[in-house]
Amino acid sequence: MCRCETEGRPLLPLAPHETLPRAPAAACGLSGENMAAPRARGCSLAGLLPAQTSLEYALLDAVTQEEKDSLVYQYLQKVDGWEQDLAVPEFPEGLEWLNTEEPLSVYKDLCGKVVILDFFTYCCINCIHLLPDLHTLEHTYSDEDGLLIVGVHSAKFPNEKVLDNIKSAVLRYNITHPVVNDADASLWQELEVSCWPTLVILGPRGNMLFSLIGEGHKDKLFLYTSIALKYYKDRGQIRDNKIEIKLYKDSLPPSPLLFPGKVTVDHVSNRLVIADTGHHRILVVWKNGQIQYIIGGPNPGRKDGIFSESTFNSPQGVAIRNNIIYVADTENHLIRKIDLEAEMVSTVAGIGIQGTDKEGGAPGEEQPISSPWDVVFGMSGSEVGGDDILWIAMAGTHQIWALLLDCGRLPKKNELKKGTCLRFAGSGNEENRNNAYPHKAGFAQPSGLSLAPEDPWSCLFVADSESSTVRTVSLKDGAVKHLVGGERDPMNLFAFGDVDGVGVNARLQHPLGVTWDKKRNLLYVADSYNHKIKAVDPKTKNCTTLAGTGDASNVITSSFTESTFNEPGGLCVGDNGQLLYVADTNNHQIKVMDLETKTISVLPVSRPDNAVVDGPFLVEKQKTLPKLPKSAPNIRLSPVAASPGQTLQFKLRLDLPSGTKLTEGVPSCWFLTAEGNEWLLQGQIPSGEIESISSQPAISLQIPGDCLSLEAVISISVFLYYCSADSSACMMKGILFSQPLQITSTHQECTAPVELNEQCVIFRKKKTGSIFLKI
Repeated sequence: MCRCETEGRPLLPLAPHETLPRAPAAACGLSGENMAAPRARGCSLAGLLPAQTSLEYALLDAVTQEEKDSLVYQYLQKVDGWEQDLAVPEFPEGLEWLNTEEPLSVYKDLCGKVVILDFFTYCCINCIHLLPDLHTLEHTYSDEDGLLIVGVHSAKFPNEKVLDNIKSAVLRYNITHPVVNDADASLWQELEVSCWPTLVILGPRGNMLFSLIGEGHKDKLFLYTSIALKYYKDRGQIRDNKIEIKLYKDSLPPSPLLFPGKVTVDHVSNRLVIADTGHHRILVVWKNGQIQYIIGGPNPGRKDGIFSESTFNSPQGVAIRNNIIYVADTENHLIRKIDLEAEMVSTVAGIGIQGTDKEGGAPGEEQPISSPWDVVFGMSGSEVGGDDILWIAMAGTHQIWALLLDCGRLPKKNELKKGTCLRFAGSGNEENRNNAYPHKAGFAQPSGLSLAPEDPWSCLFVADSESSTVRTVSLKDGAVKHLVGGERDPMNLFAFGDVDGVGVNARLQHPLGVTWDKKRNLLYVADSYNHKIKAVDPKTKNCTTLAGTGDASNVITSSFTESTFNEPGGLCVGDNGQLLYVADTNNHQIKVMDLETKTISVLPVSRPDNAVVDGPFLVEKQKTLPKLPKSAPNIRLSPVAASPGQTLQFKLRLDLPSGTKLTEGVPSCWFLTAEGNEWLLQGQIPSGEIESISSQPAISLQIPGDCLSLEAVISISVFLYYCSADSSACMMKGILFSQPLQITSTHQECTAPVELNEQCVIFRKKKTGSIFLKI
């Protein structure tokens, strides 16, 4: 077994199976005619290792981008000059394909292209983390530029070998490039791939050039790809033909819900809160299914503000108390807060970028976090009823975290300030390791949480998806213990199946949700890849099937055991223990299980006028741009080079004249405009308030993936309303900054920030990817 040093997932040896014979590796004759077999040597990735290792050591010493580009170019000259190519095998015949008109051939369709093979499995959080990098790369280089990405789905779980389930994952994660279902891992084994995710970059002859193992290699990915395209274009070996893409999502009808991930109940009002994950929104609905609030959607984004302006990105876990909802905004790497009374959304944890910190301890809004998957209210210590903690299943770092909603104390911790966000349990290693010391325990992509605060339980239940277990975390001392599933070897993440039983003799397959029934002292488990709901008695550790046949379908009958589900992701108990609500994710439904009558129904999600909801298209209310006074200075900044998908950040540094203050009741503000290039502002936050001089506002601008022009100017208008200390005189000051942008297909590293005053004095600082505007 090879375990990756990077943030990848290792593959244990697969069961023996009959290996498909390797197809003849035909050479890519660029004329497309009379292709002859190449002189090829063994196709294992190990053949690249010596040369690529030397390159990567040399890159460590390179200072400038020109030096890095030159080193990669020289490397390609060397690899391209080998007497025999390291040729990738042809895709085996008979494989199932998605997002294409027909199966693709390495030595026919992909000839003349730089190709990136993404070996992934859709359950893997590291594979999910890699997708934004691939999306950005696809927006930077098209197939007509000579680049094509092909997902090679190599399943870990048996459930992931089924094409329909891969289709659902392709939709959930908005994968728009071709995907092949290599269910028997034929290509994986021929290349001796050892880790999820692994990227293999091919040249235009199907010749292997680079491999990247694990996540977190965005800079190398863009560097290697861009130089490979340049190298082979210089030699006239790149074809600009278009690959026929047929997106699976284009054939789907609209639905009220799209891949709902989680559901929770407000026990006071009996409303439900649904994470409508595929529509990137949160729904608050009454028990009859009528919608009270729609927050966010239908497209992904990252905006705080009023409900009609706010956006999310694939939200999962939700928790509600006293008209306040907390949301695990998974792909934004944020925890969001929804105030139903004020109808406002704010961010309480995370910075909007995937974090790697495995300790935490900073105030929530300053603390980077990684792919939060579920949230649940709890208390610090062993007191019942406090609800001063928000527990977080941090799938991206394989840990359980806590966000302090009030000042409090965690087991074995000193007093903590309100707003602190930190690790509670889990080392950060991906393991099935139980330990009396919470920081020495190991989780594997924890994805569901539920709280049993009363004695004798006093614990958090954790659906630990990649170890296929349910675990407990003590609220008294943080000890992590096994409940059901998995096996005793903490390194074996392949002990899965579908077996009712006791403790370690029970088998689950990638469970994503848990909920506690305090009326019956039972834990319900969404055994997602077994398409079942199971019940666990924590006293005896007995795990039994409650509902579902194991078939991935949508059959509703009068019997729990004859009804079916399709990868249910979340569940909750409501109506004083009578009803169990299930987010039946791949069926795009909320199912309602009556635990007393043993009947199942579907919640009819609808608007108050009974019209079925298929995703709102809200018209955002834009604030009116005030007119700048004629005396307002217009400062033209030095041009900035940026690439599609890159985020620029402008940080205002505002100074008021001595003896003055911002005027109360008249909000100072900023506006973004792009006259003639309004496409730049699609999905952006175009304006904001300046609440105080001490709270420095930041303005972010993400360059769209599809750019309509290579040159544009962004204008930042700033309006300050201030008055004398005694409020006897009030004034307004305006200033306009004009930022020219030069859009380039070359991936840009973080722009060295500059600080600017009205005289355009430039102060260089270290890299932060920000531009400071000082007035």
